[in-house]
Amino acid sequence: MGGLFLAEIVLPGVTRSVSVARRCVGEVLRVSGHEDVDDVQLVVSELLTNAVSHTASGEPGGFVTVEVTSLDAATAYIEVIDEGAAVTVPEVRNADVGECGGRGLWLVEAVAVGWGVRDGGYRRQVVWVEMSTKSGTSAGAART
Repeated sequence: MGGLFLAEIVLPGVTRSVSVARRCVGEVLRVSGHEDVDDVQLVVSELLTNAVSHTASGEPGGFVTVEVTSLDAATAYIEVIDEGAAVTVPEVRNADVGECGGRGLWLVEAVAVGWGVRDGGYRRQVVWVEMSTKSGTSAGAART
């Protein structure tokens, strides 16, 4: 994959890191010229929440890494690297109406250009997402 590597953000595997990652990724993309980063920030929040909630990253002493790459002026590529999980692999599922959670990856799939999961080696798991940052392309822009 080509592109311009912009940042690597390493955070403790705690819930408070979700908002920090969201802000950092948004700022890095804006500073590098990306126009519409709202959906990217939403997706980063979802992926970080999953990493902290469902992988070894959320255990005491765990951490999660976010890597940000600009593929071009209107496309960002984000990787969320966690410390792996013994049982789960991220997948879209249909949450029951009464469930409070379980819709995060459905949302990621709805707004991303593409996303997937790969083995990061050393028990790490990488969830990657490619997102449009062209002004007016976010789902949020369509709702307003």
